[in-house]
Amino acid sequence: MTTDQILIGLSLTFVLAVGSQVLASRLRIPALIVLLPVGFAAGALTSDVNPNLLLGPAFQPLVSLAVAVILYDAGLALDVHKLTGHARHVVGRLIGLGVPVTFAAATVVAMLAVGMSRQAALMIGAILVVSGPTVVGPLLNFVRPRERLQRILAWEGSLIDPVGAILGAVVFHAIVANAEDGHQSDLVQFLASLAVGLVGGLAGTLVLVFLLRILKLGEVLGTTAQLATVIGVAAVCDLIREDTGLIGAIVMGLTAANLKAFDIPARRPFFETVVQLIIGLLFISISATVTPASLRHLFLPTLGLVAALVLIARPLVAWASTLRTDLTRGERGFIGWMAPRGIVAAATASTFAPALAAKGIGGAEKILPVTFLVIVLTVTLYGLTAAPVAKWLRVVRASRTRPLLVGGDPWVIELGTALRSAGLDVLMWAGVDTQRQKIKDAGLELTPGELLAAATEGGALLEGVNMVLLLTNEDDFNALSSMMLRESVDGPIYRLRPPQPSHGVVAPFTGREPLFDEALNRPAVLQRHGTGEHIAARRGRDPLPAGSDLLFTIRADGRLIPVTDQERPDPQANDIAILLGPGLTTSL
Repeated sequence: MTTDQILIGLSLTFVLAVGSQVLASRLRIPALIVLLPVGFAAGALTSDVNPNLLLGPAFQPLVSLAVAVILYDAGLALDVHKLTGHARHVVGRLIGLGVPVTFAAATVVAMLAVGMSRQAALMIGAILVVSGPTVVGPLLNFVRPRERLQRILAWEGSLIDPVGAILGAVVFHAIVANAEDGHQSDLVQFLASLAVGLVGGLAGTLVLVFLLRILKLGEVLGTTAQLATVIGVAAVCDLIREDTGLIGAIVMGLTAANLKAFDIPARRPFFETVVQLIIGLLFISISATVTPASLRHLFLPTLGLVAALVLIARPLVAWASTLRTDLTRGERGFIGWMAPRGIVAAATASTFAPALAAKGIGGAEKILPVTFLVIVLTVTLYGLTAAPVAKWLRVVRASRTRPLLVGGDPWVIELGTALRSAGLDVLMWAGVDTQRQKIKDAGLELTPGELLAAATEGGALLEGVNMVLLLTNEDDFNALSSMMLRESVDGPIYRLRPPQPSHGVVAPFTGREPLFDEALNRPAVLQRHGTGEHIAARRGRDPLPAGSDLLFTIRADGRLIPVTDQERPDPQANDIAILLGPGLTTSL
């Protein structure tokens, strides 16, 4: 290809990757539903986006390193302390039982329905055991199942990818060795690959400790240092033993996420942006390598393969994995209806299929197009049905607001008590020990002391919290926290209105939307509560008492709506009003 063609091809790949993700976000569907057909169409209509022509032999190593970055990022989101009880056992069973059952089912169906040779069928069986965070994560964020259910599926998707990649490498080497009249124990190969990945991951973690704990690199350098370390470790592992870099990457991510003393700037926007871009580029590139001719006569047989995986293998694995656990019938059913295939399956197929075809393995040329069709069909099926199935099984997270109140002044505690009396599950956080004790004495749930610090400094998700109210006496703290928490809360963030003119450094100029009417700023609320006014909950049908101000409205479905400059939610007959005024008591 000429320089101009390479320039056009690379730029077009980037534009298609980002444009597809933008379109998917506007349509509110998983990005893969758009990325896969767009990449396939681009590859069919032009040769400019064909990665084999653009990058040549560099394409496969780049795919391997890119997937390692994705798995490292997925590992950072896995906090082992949140996976407890039966949920931990379920994840272990989903991997321990799911891998062999899916491997066997896919192999048998590939031989019988798709017409592959035994060797090619074994290869496709190994490839299709994976699921993947790049598919499962966006689907779960869209569906919003119960927290425990979301954790189980996220852990399974992240951990099964490197296991599947290593299984694929072992099967590939076994097929090649058999074709060349060689032999080596598959178990020995698997254990050797596992050892290389574990050692590489631990070595990479030590490098991160040195860079981030000893050198104390800042946010920007710390993020780029993580990226370079993951790529370096994955490359070294792959040089020692093929595809072990994926294990090294996930081990690094898991270790960094779960070491208490490891203050790592884990999921900053730059890193997340890089991962999102990588996903788009990979799916466009790999889809472009699948030709329309290669799909001819494969759609119906692959449909049978998908039916076996979706309707037989996955429900069987889910039933066995959740047997004798405290998961509800709905949760068990949803686990049985969530196993899409993603980028690791595509990357593994694009790596091993051409090599097996070159060795003369019968049916090897079908591996990549069949994998492509399985990804398209499973992503489309689960993407379109996951939300209604979750609602039917009643495993969707409740729409009720679960607010986190940050602050420990008496009026804040009284507000928390009023919200709780109205039926909301209220969490509170305060930095001063005396305030924390008063919160406990009021019978309100107190979050761990390090929770807010972890969220503001490391981008950790405040699980279960879908609204944050920043109500401390420090206007700058409220303003800065409202900006830093925006990636950690699945819902709106509000702060107490600073006085005008304010003595704060940043409070007058930044921060999320301020609470209450313009006259109800921080000093006004403190002054009114200090002179004997109270915060209480009243039924919406009751008239507003004289001298009282409306602070919040709680709708009949449990949604908490604050009074702001943009909205004043008038309480209806079945609503509850939270008021500030003289002589008020809660009356529900």
